[in-house]
Amino acid sequence: MQINDFIEEVKKLGIYISEDELKQLEIYYNELIEYNSHTNLTSIIKKEDVYLKHFYDSLTLCKAVDLSKVNNMIDIGTGAGFPGIVIKIFYPHLKLTLLDSNNKKTKFLEIITNKLSLQDVTIINDRAENYAKNNQDKFDLCVSRAVAFIDIIISLSLPFIKKEGQVVLMKGSIINEKRILDNHLNDLNINKYQIISFNLPITNDERNLLVIEKKDSNKLYEYNQILKRSKKWNSQ
Repeated sequence: MQINDFIEEVKKLGIYISEDELKQLEIYYNELIEYNSHTNLTSIIKKEDVYLKHFYDSLTLCKAVDLSKVNNMIDIGTGAGFPGIVIKIFYPHLKLTLLDSNNKKTKFLEIITNKLSLQDVTIINDRAENYAKNNQDKFDLCVSRAVAFIDIIISLSLPFIKKEGQVVLMKGSIINEKRILDNHLNDLNINKYQIISFNLPITNDERNLLVIEKKDSNKLYEYNQILKRSKKWNSQ
């Protein structure tokens, strides 16, 4: 995806890009590639691929949520900052928490947030089940992109959001995972969900945004689900 194509496709999402935002993305790309040369952050390194599969893909979150109305957001398993940092560039009012258990990745997040002079960004090097102990019912929006199997990431995500908040999982194909979701709605503490399906421009890769509303705010129940699912994840 060339820069002009990126600009045009992002406009179709209802986002108009300023020169400052383009400069920030350029800095982001350069820092990503430099850090990736000695520490593995991503296998996607060609500029046109980064702009499509990381930058544009992150911004498709706006298909599911009116981000202008979100006050605070947590990005679980953010890695190199996708989608969190990209969203923060275009929605600077957001208070953003970036959560990842990989210390080398959170070091990069510290570097890039400083380079971009981003404010109200909290970087946490921890596992979701640990961070959730003292941070339940705190966020308007919890997102994760291509993190874990669906029952695990739902259990890790739901405790973080307020009763009226949302979880959005950004995934590729979810045919098999959807069967699990439908069979375990009550067990996962889900009130309802919506799937927004689309394809990336140029490559036509499948994408699905799973938008979830939780049933209640039973902290003990939700935390027990975290422990149950995280044990399953860690054993795989």
